[in-house]
Amino acid sequence: MDSIRQIAEQVEAGVKGVFESDAYRSYLATMSRFHSYSLNNTILIYQQKPDATYIAGYQAWYRSFGRWVRKGEKSIRIMAPITKVREPESQDGSSGKRVIVGYRAIPVFDISQTDGAPLPSFLQEKIDGEVEDYDSFRAALELVSPVPIRYESLEGRANGYYSLERKEIVIDDTLSQLQTVKTVIHEISHAMLHSGKGLDIDRRTMEVQAESIACAVCMHYHLDPSEYSFGYIAGWSKDQELAELKKSMEVICHTSHKIIHALDQIINPDFQTPRDSSGLHAMQEAERILSGA
Repeated sequence: MDSIRQIAEQVEAGVKGVFESDAYRSYLATMSRFHSYSLNNTILIYQQKPDATYIAGYQAWYRSFGRWVRKGEKSIRIMAPITKVREPESQDGSSGKRVIVGYRAIPVFDISQTDGAPLPSFLQEKIDGEVEDYDSFRAALELVSPVPIRYESLEGRANGYYSLERKEIVIDDTLSQLQTVKTVIHEISHAMLHSGKGLDIDRRTMEVQAESIACAVCMHYHLDPSEYSFGYIAGWSKDQELAELKKSMEVICHTSHKIIHALDQIINPDFQTPRDSSGLHAMQEAERILSGA
């Protein structure tokens, strides 16, 4: 079995390569599909099977969906926390609380590696072409936004902006539906991330973060991301240290997942994805300390 150290090293080795122009687009597509998984596991999934869409453990596919993994299929190795119940006499007084004591590599499989019962309907739904149910989708974005959004005609080349002084987002009301959605998500990202005092982050990094988040969210809802400048992002990454790259990737991963989760709760509250009862449901929170593993 792969050691957790080897897996961690695999993640670190993959960070720099992700920022190549074509690779970054592919990675964001993978990340957008796994919005309940940590940055580290989305990188691992991308490295091993970038076209994966839904993953679960061997037994979970059979028990929950009546599907089985085909013979000879190679598993995807990701990280899961090892937990135990803290003893009652613990010095910090947290009796009976389950705590993380380490990590282990576990095998999971993509739905494309399985056969069996027909796919659940929620795994077949896609939004292609124009923004489907645009008014409802835009209304959901406005609910997710931490600040009010208004629409007006803007002069110049700006499609929209976030006003830190007025605590509002302004969007050009002449944009197409698709461009409106992309711009709103971009500016929501700025409002969520770049509104505090004393931010130690340059403008270029702010734009890379907001653009990457908007791209990932659009990809999740099958909206065309072709306008995004991945070459610009690749150029930005060359000037960044590994630690700074991973820090920005954590921000991009966490914020895009936060927006997707909030939108899903509004748009499709009954939506559920395959879950492995072996502990994958706890992974996102547990792996926040992964970088110290």
